Amino acid sequence: MSTISWFIPSLIKGSGGHRTILQHASYLENKGHVCIIYLEDEIGIGDASEKIASLFNIKFSNVIYGWKNAKPSDIAIATVWYSAAFVASLNFECKKVYFVQDYEAWFNPMGDAYLMAENSYQYGLTPITIGRWLRHTLKNSFNVDGYHFEFGANLDIYKKIHSIKEEKAVCFIYQPDKPRRCSRLGLEALGIVKHRLPNVKIYLYGSDTKDHVWFEHENLGLIDLEQCNELYNKCQVGLCLSSSNPSRIPFEMMAAGLPVVEMWRENNFYDLPESAALLAQQTPESLAEAIIRLLSNDELRDKMSQSGQEFMLDRNLSVETEQFSNAIKNVLSCKAFGDKTIIKMYNAEAVKAEFTREATLSAIHIVAPSRLKKIAMLLPIRLREPLRKAYRIVKGN
Repeated sequence: MSTISWFIPSLIKGSGGHRTILQHASYLENKGHVCIIYLEDEIGIGDASEKIASLFNIKFSNVIYGWKNAKPSDIAIATVWYSAAFVASLNFECKKVYFVQDYEAWFNPMGDAYLMAENSYQYGLTPITIGRWLRHTLKNSFNVDGYHFEFGANLDIYKKIHSIKEEKAVCFIYQPDKPRRCSRLGLEALGIVKHRLPNVKIYLYGSDTKDHVWFEHENLGLIDLEQCNELYNKCQVGLCLSSSNPSRIPFEMMAAGLPVVEMWRENNFYDLPESAALLAQQTPESLAEAIIRLLSNDELRDKMSQSGQEFMLDRNLSVETEQFSNAIKNVLSCKAFGDKTIIKMYNAEAVKAEFTREATLSAIHIVAPSRLKKIAMLLPIRLREPLRKAYRIVKGN
């Protein structure tokens, strides 16, 4: 058994990325390895181990504040782009691995941080990626070979519960603090849905942020895993937008039997099945069209619900962690990389909706319009300009 050092960024409450890292570290410990967790914080408050336990309900014996306190180990694992250079420069001999959960360059505007995040793939670390698309991208863009493990879900939690009453509702993972989750785009799409189908209930969840939303909805904030599964069981459509690697959320939704709407982008083609997910062009109109198509078609929705559950049957979290464990075993034994050909899983055409004035007005959300402005927005364009001029004259007087 080996000693494995993990270099983890500062903890964030509710972070799926942190939970994934810690779940895999915990699994390796249960297999007999010794995992030492190094938290980015140089000066931490309180016991580091208890801090992880309180936020993620996972217990470790060896948790240390500060990366600079690293001691020799058999494997060192970078988990965020700016830890890759640090791991590469460690002054003791060990296997060096890069746990890649996202194409993190896309988290930043084009500039130093973007390029430095791309550089992180070129320090000679062996990547182990979550999902197929990232492995495909690192090979095609940087000629870096690695391993991958499939997206899984905790099937003890995420499952179909037939006793929960279904609502004509859509749930959206709303995380405005994470630009890659496209919260603004999702709200615009839901604004169109609510305009066209006023009786549909909209649930937002995933963040305690309570921003202005111009249509009727319920913001559940941060909810626990069991509550997520209950939400997925009572909704008819799940909306999850990710502009980098796929989120784990669609796979948990599928396990619960919830049809998924996502964006028709390259990063979603290799891991999401077309039988259980509907990918739409990235415009609010097209995303809304995909949601409405599912809400309006019981047969299609039922078919996708069943397909999603079947797709996730052999993707329990234990399968995911076992695949990661096997990758670590391969790194330790210097085993040759397996099949390098990654093929697309989603080959269907994108859902596409034409631009319409009505849809665009439904998606407007930059300011909360006054009642007078709402009325004016419904008038023909040829009448609005004279009214605007008259309003300015009156206001000026």
